Amino acid sequence: MNEATLPGTVGMKAHPSTDTVGSWLRQRRHRRIITLIVLTFVLVGVATLGISMGAVSLSLEQTFAILLERVGISTGVDYTRSQETVLLSIRLPRVLLGVLVGATLSISGAAIQGLFRNPLAEPGLIGTSGGAAMAAVWAIILTKAIAGEVGSDLIRWIVPCAAFLGSLLVTWFVYRLSCSMGRVQVATMLLAGVAITTFSFAVMGLAMFVADDSQLRTITFWTLGSLAGATWQSLLIATPLMLAAVIGLPLLARSMDALALGEAEAFHLGVPVQRVRNMTILLVAMAVGASVALTGIIGFVGLIVPHILRLLIGPDNRTLLPAAALLGAALLAASDLLARTIAEPAEMPLGVVTAFIGAPYFLWILLKNRERGGLF
Repeated sequence: MNEATLPGTVGMKAHPSTDTVGSWLRQRRHRRIITLIVLTFVLVGVATLGISMGAVSLSLEQTFAILLERVGISTGVDYTRSQETVLLSIRLPRVLLGVLVGATLSISGAAIQGLFRNPLAEPGLIGTSGGAAMAAVWAIILTKAIAGEVGSDLIRWIVPCAAFLGSLLVTWFVYRLSCSMGRVQVATMLLAGVAITTFSFAVMGLAMFVADDSQLRTITFWTLGSLAGATWQSLLIATPLMLAAVIGLPLLARSMDALALGEAEAFHLGVPVQRVRNMTILLVAMAVGASVALTGIIGFVGLIVPHILRLLIGPDNRTLLPAAALLGAALLAASDLLARTIAEPAEMPLGVVTAFIGAPYFLWILLKNRERGGLF
């Protein structure tokens, strides 16, 4: 049933009764609440499997025993010191990073789609991720060249800042380029994103040409995407930037719903269009820049998650944005678990897994839109 169609209105000339409208609204509200609860349980289940499964075997009892004993609760379950080290130093920060990055990319994708008013917009497709990765790669090379041995310490701070600036500039540039007479030209937006992504990979290719062996391995990490570099220190640095988007974007949900009518219409409804637009771009750039700085380019998560949720719960951003964060976190944690276990003891790049999932889904969206009479 279309969101704008109310039960009991088909074939009727009169308006639906107040009771009918109220019943319909309650049903939708209950459906959204149930969706959020189910997604929360899915995320908890996937995260639990993520910290328990891997090359080093850990049962659920051992996993919970290690975590509980860290807060002073004794369980009596036996486990080895190596299992404790793997869980606390490697697996737990990795799963937490996957949850944060998945939530960040998904909620950023939903926000970008709302800003551009098109379900095909996504940080990777419009060049935001490519711009962040390009800036981060050159920050790695230049920081080491300038700072020498001190570079390893500076990189922890400079790379996220460079990735943020790169994503901010690219997002702003694409928006200004695709905006004409107060409306976003989606074809221009996507073509600009393709051009910027191609240019970003060309610049990263130049960086690979001048890089040494250690830098070359790091740059390869950026192009394929991985959570293998997760540490508690890197999480401490980047978490505030990603949480700013996860918490801040839902606060703009009502304004984004008004922007779906058009910028002029939203302005007449009292929405501070320029401020909402700037805040959305700033939060998305911060979040995507921080995630790319830690994981490299992971595509399609911000595209498929909001699209799936719109089919399930509708386009209301007040529910869509938090639901996107939950589902995106679960999807990326599950993808990382698959990447770690499908070819054990080797590890498949995470970006490859998400591309195998997202690229066919993107083609399906294009084909479905074409059947309706156009891609945009």
